Amino acid sequence: MREHDHDTPVETTRTPPLNPAALDDLRGALGDALSVAPAVLEEHSRDASRAEPAGAPVAVVRARSAADVQAALRWATAHRVPVSVRGAGTGVSGGALAYAGGLVLSLRAMDRLLEVDPANRMAEVEPGVVVERLDRAAAEHGLMYAPDPVSYQSATIGGTVATNAGGLRCLAHGVTRDAVAGLEVVLADGRIVRTGSRTRKNSTGYDLTGLFIGSEGTLGVITKVIVRLEPRAAGDPVTFQAQFRSMGDAGAAVAAVMASPTTPEILELMDRNCIDLVRRHFPSAAVTTGEALLVGQTVGPDARREAETVLAACRGAGALVTEAGDDDELLRTRRMVNPALNAAGLALSCDVAVPPGRLAEMFGRIDEIAARTGVQVNTCAHAGDGNLHPAVLAPGNSPEEVAAAERVLTLITEAALELDGVISGEHGIGSLKTGMLARQFDPDTLALQRELKAFFDPAGILSPGRAV
Repeated sequence: MREHDHDTPVETTRTPPLNPAALDDLRGALGDALSVAPAVLEEHSRDASRAEPAGAPVAVVRARSAADVQAALRWATAHRVPVSVRGAGTGVSGGALAYAGGLVLSLRAMDRLLEVDPANRMAEVEPGVVVERLDRAAAEHGLMYAPDPVSYQSATIGGTVATNAGGLRCLAHGVTRDAVAGLEVVLADGRIVRTGSRTRKNSTGYDLTGLFIGSEGTLGVITKVIVRLEPRAAGDPVTFQAQFRSMGDAGAAVAAVMASPTTPEILELMDRNCIDLVRRHFPSAAVTTGEALLVGQTVGPDARREAETVLAACRGAGALVTEAGDDDELLRTRRMVNPALNAAGLALSCDVAVPPGRLAEMFGRIDEIAARTGVQVNTCAHAGDGNLHPAVLAPGNSPEEVAAAERVLTLITEAALELDGVISGEHGIGSLKTGMLARQFDPDTLALQRELKAFFDPAGILSPGRAV
């Protein structure tokens, strides 16, 4: 799947030819952590987006320690070589693409789970640790690491912190930012800074932790993460579904649920187009008699009563069918939407968010845009927090198809901004969405962000031209 990239300027970062002796210096500092093998360069040049790198990097550093990261960044600053930072490469906004003649810094091998501290509900990990592995380690102590992006079985902690990733459990537990207590970060000049603390409260100094979270590798490279863990709810979860005759009705139901005393653990929404795609490409039990399917889960001792409260709100908003049970097949269907879109051909998507109370309006705008343009839009959403992922297929990958898809997604993104929304809820800006930044931020606010970038990275080597 490719993120919406209409109006995005093409990256113009160009690196002068590098003196071979300079690369020998880096090899001397890093040994076999440095590779120039063509297969390694190719493997590390792309992420999960369909964006294409402008050219091959000069080398890949597979860092094993913070010292390796320091050596790589000091060298890159000295030689003015652009650096792209990557974990597992699961990002979909083109943030980890290699630069032509640049250096790729991979943190995947820094995968030590350093400590799980149940007494303080904390853990410390290196950036290459996969999200699911951390959550499993926490489960051994009756705890959990709450953030769970759709790619949680392969996404790394470092990558999710760098993009402030979301996920299905964000409604009840917040996004990645809410789970991070502190960081170790290597700056562009090789200095190491440590932010945050292991305490539950901390009113000391500026919130540098929050500044680095979501900075997409533009301010520094994360080499350790201290995360907060939460108690894992007792009892079996209850999965519920509600079917609606329209996405607008489903959006109204979400507003009703969020106005109720109950906050479900998960609240996800799929339109009929997404459900049909999943059923076409993968086994799925999801069926809807209407045009929208709201699925979710409650947990804890009162899970069944809370599920019924949610479904009562849905019935009040006009649900055609409501049901609760123990099978989580419908949630597996939600996680298969992106693979199904990819299996159907080139899929271009956007990652917008609006206030949950305006979801019904947003779905109405999407319906109007689809009708006016004659282009089918496939929409799924983390409904409880207002984060939508509308997608348009361009199965032939022709310039005409792609251009039509981009026009539709631009209209959808503009509609989200008009409804007090944002151009990215959880995927980040990367290299594909920088052209939309000026539509969200006023000139002074955008200039301030770029001034911060220049302060932390005066040589401009860290992910130049991306995120801000």
